[in-house]
Amino acid sequence: MGVAWLVSAVLVLSGHHPGRLVEGTFYAPDIRGTERYQAWLPAGYDLSGLRYPVIYALHGLPTDEEGYLDMDVRALGAAAERVGHPAIVVAPQGARKGDTDPEWHNWGPGRDWENLIAEEVVHHVDRTYRTVRGRRGRAIIGVSAGGYGATIIAVHHPQTYSAVESWSGYFHPTDPVGNHPLDLGTPEADQAASVHAYVYDAQNLARYRPSYFGFYIGDEDPHFVAENVALHVELQNVGVRHDFAIYPGTHSAAFWAEHEDDWIARAARRLEA
Repeated sequence: MGVAWLVSAVLVLSGHHPGRLVEGTFYAPDIRGTERYQAWLPAGYDLSGLRYPVIYALHGLPTDEEGYLDMDVRALGAAAERVGHPAIVVAPQGARKGDTDPEWHNWGPGRDWENLIAEEVVHHVDRTYRTVRGRRGRAIIGVSAGGYGATIIAVHHPQTYSAVESWSGYFHPTDPVGNHPLDLGTPEADQAASVHAYVYDAQNLARYRPSYFGFYIGDEDPHFVAENVALHVELQNVGVRHDFAIYPGTHSAAFWAEHEDDWIARAARRLEA
């Protein structure tokens, strides 16, 4: 158990508040508007004086401007604390009215959602909270479309995150239903947005390779089982270490909640406290 966990445990046992939910906003040039997020500050944060690693949690799509509230940062933070690795958990907004399915992608001025998450949100969180700054103190995870977002953002920004997880996600942008690939306009853009296109370059990224990459899916998922298996095989073929598992279950919040303690623990243990 780390120092942060011991301090948190002492503060909780002595009667101090076990954690705190924060609702934050800031102006984000990448989307030319207000970015909203919810954050969980772990037990003892207000009194410990310590810095904490950060887990960024991306929601599914399509949704509205309040989709980030679907990510239960309180529960995710509690799961990290239970395994002795307290962390700040941040769920950023990834959609808004009139732009409900941007796929965590950069579409151009005013719609650069990927840059927003990887740069502006990270910088804001580091400025605002006592974080462990640098890639060893950051994980990015996501559910469904958020799993795609977490993975492709980590691929494009390997210097930013050290642990990456996809929960029932996919690995190329899809239409809102999830049945068909999303045409981004050019073959080059389509390739750049596909995680599969980067697999065979992965061995050249040894300097920034994630300390942990995990992706998990339910055996009754209606859309994405085959693609998860395909990525697993591709990574095996080039010798890139990863965790992959198919569990009994479907594509639902109940499925993710059933396994969140285990999955959060896998990521949190890799982060520097």
